[in-house]
Amino acid sequence: MSPDPGGPGLGAQLGGRLRAGDPSVAPAVLNLVESRSPSDRAHTVELLRAVSPAALGGEAGAHVVGVTGPPGAGKSTLLSELVAAWRRRGRTVAVLAVDPTSRRSGGALLGDRARIAHDPKDPGVFIRSTAAGDRLGGLAPATRAAAQALAAAFDVVVIETVGVGQSETEVADVADSVVVVVQPGAGDVLQFLKAGVMEVPDVLVVTKADLGDIAERSVRDLRAALGAVGSAPTPVLAVASIPPVQGIDELVEAIDGHRSGLDLGARRLAARRANALADFLAEHGERGLRVLGGRRAAQRWLSEQDPRLDVPALTARLESRALEEA
Repeated sequence: MSPDPGGPGLGAQLGGRLRAGDPSVAPAVLNLVESRSPSDRAHTVELLRAVSPAALGGEAGAHVVGVTGPPGAGKSTLLSELVAAWRRRGRTVAVLAVDPTSRRSGGALLGDRARIAHDPKDPGVFIRSTAAGDRLGGLAPATRAAAQALAAAFDVVVIETVGVGQSETEVADVADSVVVVVQPGAGDVLQFLKAGVMEVPDVLVVTKADLGDIAERSVRDLRAALGAVGSAPTPVLAVASIPPVQGIDELVEAIDGHRSGLDLGARRLAARRANALADFLAEHGERGLRVLGGRRAAQRWLSEQDPRLDVPALTARLESRALEEA
């Protein structure tokens, strides 16, 4: 897609089509936000401004769902069933499957989208592998930008992470609802507590429910772990993603139930501020953070900024403040 020489720039054009609910521009959006060229980065700023709450007249309508968990837990198989269940409900779905980054190309290495079953001719489904960036398990700025942009056109936007390193906590800074997926017998309760993962999920899923007692025991253990950390009531469900499939409709209802109880405006505002700080860190590293006085000082300063500002504007303000403090 080329910009009209006499009209708005590429970012504004793409943003306008997303605001109109056109999912067909999703590939062009991903190509733009993943580009490293200075001109495309400027167009990305323009795009995010075009789909900001100020431009939309409120928060984007999509339900942004983070799906994370250890490798081999069955996330991709589960997502195949979730995508099908959402489509049966008439919802359009975009999936950003975060893969480790190839050192040679800078792109996604494994291509998780190949493991998520869907009808490639269905215009209501978009699946794309995105690179994790420089940190194992982290979310690259492009993934956060893509999720924000696609939320203007799709009913559901899923971010599936590799489930290691910082992915669990970082996806919680982006998503409205976080689903943590584990497999039966994947470690005792203390290991989950030590990892700090139990503070992240809004919904917990045990896969391979067809294994029977071992899956039920894992559900009980996870509920006990949640009680031990004093968590708010968190649904823990067992599902089977291979025939005979079970628990998928209940999982969709649990995810919807979490969304219905959210103060969405407050959650999205916190996400924009967290994403701005993450983008600043990706560009300037810990040295830049020290100039701002550390993470807590930066977070306090961000909390005082205009809530209508989008992520690029907040990031630019952080950079200006760092220059002033240097």
